[in-house]
Amino acid sequence: MLWNTFVMALREIRRNTMRSLLTMLGVVIGVGAVIALVTIGQGATAKVTAEVGKLGDNLLIVQSSAMRRGGEWVQAPPLTHADVAAIEREVSAVKAVAPSSTSGVLIVSGNRNWRTSITGSTRAYFEVRGHELESGRLFSVSEQRGASAVCVIGMTPKKELFGEADPLGSVVRLDRVSCEVIGVLKSKGESSLGSDQDDLVVMPLRAFQRRISGSRDISVVFVSVAPGRSTTATKTQIEGLMRQRRRIVQGAEDNFRVRDMKEIADTLAGITGALTALLGAIAAVSLLVGGIGIMNIMLVSVTERTREIGIRMAIGARGSEVLMQFLVEAVVLSTLGGLLGTAIGLAGSYAATSAMSMPFVVRPEVIIIAFLFSAFVGVCFGFLPARKAARLNPIEALRHE
Repeated sequence: MLWNTFVMALREIRRNTMRSLLTMLGVVIGVGAVIALVTIGQGATAKVTAEVGKLGDNLLIVQSSAMRRGGEWVQAPPLTHADVAAIEREVSAVKAVAPSSTSGVLIVSGNRNWRTSITGSTRAYFEVRGHELESGRLFSVSEQRGASAVCVIGMTPKKELFGEADPLGSVVRLDRVSCEVIGVLKSKGESSLGSDQDDLVVMPLRAFQRRISGSRDISVVFVSVAPGRSTTATKTQIEGLMRQRRRIVQGAEDNFRVRDMKEIADTLAGITGALTALLGAIAAVSLLVGGIGIMNIMLVSVTERTREIGIRMAIGARGSEVLMQFLVEAVVLSTLGGLLGTAIGLAGSYAATSAMSMPFVVRPEVIIIAFLFSAFVGVCFGFLPARKAARLNPIEALRHE
């Protein structure tokens, strides 16, 4: 019985192919838009999470910050080597600590130069920030302690100064300071904010302080939290330690800040997730529009086929069978539209994510929900025309011209 009804529905759809395609168009657009927008949104969330992860593994960033005093902003005292030692010694969850200072310099090699940023830090910097070597080596502990004039460069300065040549062993000038290139870092590309993560030079912190900055100040401390340990708890512990070391009384404003990159990543992922849900909900409205289109066409179909309905009921068809026939036609129309919309949505989102260099993240539950919702639209908006057909009086239907 149900199979015969399904076959009849397909036959009627084939009989008016163009009208059936136009009827399905609203559902196709709705399902395609929902799947495309949600998939692109998931790709954006994955990209943001990956970009923040490039900044370092379980990373906390400790910085001195300005504070308000007497109606004016006053710069707080800088971080010190003693603060770094205290964090390493007293915070149990710490995996690695990298004190750093940064400055802008003109790096020169031969007749070529490039404006870049130089960071003075320890060997732990590369581990904490997730940098890996492309070639060469990192500076040793003895070079670090002895303030040796050696440096590791990123891929951007390497390309700008040396092109395809090997820079290892070359001497470059950082403003007025000469430095031997001992290593080249692997490329990390642009960050989610558009900054070039490969445009940097790293040298031992003591060498930076003596030759570049001329002070022992530390501008930022990068802290890598051990795997399995809570970054939130570690952040709280560091904040307590820093308040104690800086003699900040209870209730007074902090003159430093500790940023948790995991919290930032979660916040950004939450924002992109909310935007994805909003766009998906807006796109879902077009499914309702498609459902109204199906209802209108099915009402027209009932009017056109009134005499056919009368003949079926006159030879013994029950109202429930007529109801089922038209309801199945509506569901088949919306389901076919859902299948076509799913294919178009996946193809469109794949093309869009590829063009925007984002990962193609497919959530099967979204596809299933969108497809089931399209079938549900067929049931809801096909019921009224089907009920109208089932309630026709056979005699009046036979008289219909």
